[in-house]
Amino acid sequence: MKAIKVYDQVNKVDPQKNFGISRMEDIYAKNGGKPDTPHRHDYFTILLVKQAKGEHVIDFHSFDLLGNQVYFIRPGQVHQVIEHEQSFGFSMVFSQQFLAENNISQRFIEDVSLFNNYGETPPIHLEKEQVKRLGEYCEEMMGYDKSSEKFKGQAIGAYLKLFLIYSNNLCQLSKNPQTVESGNTILRAFKALVEEHYKEWHSTSQYAEALHITPDHLNRTIKSLIGKTAKEYLQSRINTEAKRMLYFSDLSNKEVGFTLGFSEASHFSAFFKKCTGESPSAYRKKH
Repeated sequence: MKAIKVYDQVNKVDPQKNFGISRMEDIYAKNGGKPDTPHRHDYFTILLVKQAKGEHVIDFHSFDLLGNQVYFIRPGQVHQVIEHEQSFGFSMVFSQQFLAENNISQRFIEDVSLFNNYGETPPIHLEKEQVKRLGEYCEEMMGYDKSSEKFKGQAIGAYLKLFLIYSNNLCQLSKNPQTVESGNTILRAFKALVEEHYKEWHSTSQYAEALHITPDHLNRTIKSLIGKTAKEYLQSRINTEAKRMLYFSDLSNKEVGFTLGFSEASHFSAFFKKCTGESPSAYRKKH
């Protein structure tokens, strides 16, 4: 079995710290340019990339690591940054505790819809002025992080919230605020239900019934907010978990399928092949 590396502390030198920010170029120099192995964090990660050439793999989806990008990775996602040359930008990490201590609610994190769980988690592509604005927020956070000023945590929290609001607004410019707010309520409830039931409920009609709306309304609402239908989100959640289990566990294909709620191995194999284009056995052999 391949043991996946898990980072459970924002700062391993000081376990009391629940926020950290570093320059990507400093991380590159510290690691000698060598990529880390695929790993997951028990905290949130943001990468503001000013200049880069490489690859960023998130939950088995590969993206070109380029300049003028920002990535949002939520706790539990498996990712790996592979740099072909020195990158420039900022890497920011913070825990749920940091959010709570600075009155940034979980509802706010879900409403900004930047930290998407499953399936593709593409970066936001930025204009130079947008990179400059976000970079200024990062510089302020870094300055406070290194200081011993009173209330520095609250100051960092305020700049972090501005960073998230500005990033969210870049994605919401063409959307009606009232429609977004109504949809966010459905999205939050749907995501919570998926987390609770994805191993047993494989039909979007079951989620729509629990939410007291029609399947069509559920699909349209979810797609308007995250770019994929409720069915696609649900399938991504199941498929991502299947990939993790196939890659990081010794369970047989049949056992993986059974764990994910498939009564027959053939049903799981057909689902996985439809999502990935290859059978569970082929995926395991290839990866």
